Amino acid sequence: MFVPLKGAWALIFGVSSGMGKETARALAGAGCNIVGVHFDLSEGQEQAEQFAKELGQLGTEVHFFNRNISAKQTRAELIPIIGDLSSGIGPRVILHSVAYGALTSLLPSAERQEQGVTEKQLAMTVDVMGHSLVYWTQDLLKAALLPRGAKVFAMTSVGGTRVLPHYAPVSAAKAVLESHVRQLAVELAPHGVAVNAIRAGTTITPALLKIPGSEKVIAHCRDINPGGRLTLAEDVAEAIITLSSTDSSWLTGNVIGVDGGEALVV
Repeated sequence: MFVPLKGAWALIFGVSSGMGKETARALAGAGCNIVGVHFDLSEGQEQAEQFAKELGQLGTEVHFFNRNISAKQTRAELIPIIGDLSSGIGPRVILHSVAYGALTSLLPSAERQEQGVTEKQLAMTVDVMGHSLVYWTQDLLKAALLPRGAKVFAMTSVGGTRVLPHYAPVSAAKAVLESHVRQLAVELAPHGVAVNAIRAGTTITPALLKIPGSEKVIAHCRDINPGGRLTLAEDVAEAIITLSSTDSSWLTGNVIGVDGGEALVV
């Protein structure tokens, strides 16, 4: 059954760019109030503040917080705020769209001019991009802020199951993230909460452009995509809006491709 999103709350990690930004825009356009968490400095912080103002002009409540989402202190600070804002109900939509990690290989390589990932880099990448989903879900559940009918989405990528240059730590994080999605889906099923991973096709985002050699990936995927173009962040936002507009929790524990069929031919 279709359920309007107007007046509901969404919690978006990585709200200042890419998938998180466009999903926030789409949800606000549907009447959803937004709590956004991002991690930016100087110019990025100013741009995030401007984006929050733009969303507010759509007639919804918008609250952005520039914080490290993997820090326990951030959860301790923001979860009570989320509870107060949502009148103790909690967010109907949660999007984990975090792109913050080391871009390198596991082993040193003179040819690739890489030193190999350090223990600190690997642990940080997997913690921020993978484990943080679990920690936030745990604390929201403890605070009774995961209402029946809520939808939890985590952004993954084809790199979670394939080997891509300079992507090893992130690939590990995405594999961990997908594993957590499956486990959380089962454990939250009795609560009526659905958890799914969204595997977007190749999308030109600030995170993608940071990957060495991304221009070759972009050109290749543009050529082979059955839809004749690259995936847009708006495509992902539309899918999340569609999946969030129901109280059903029966679609859960999946990796859902939003890529125009790219993964079928890549």
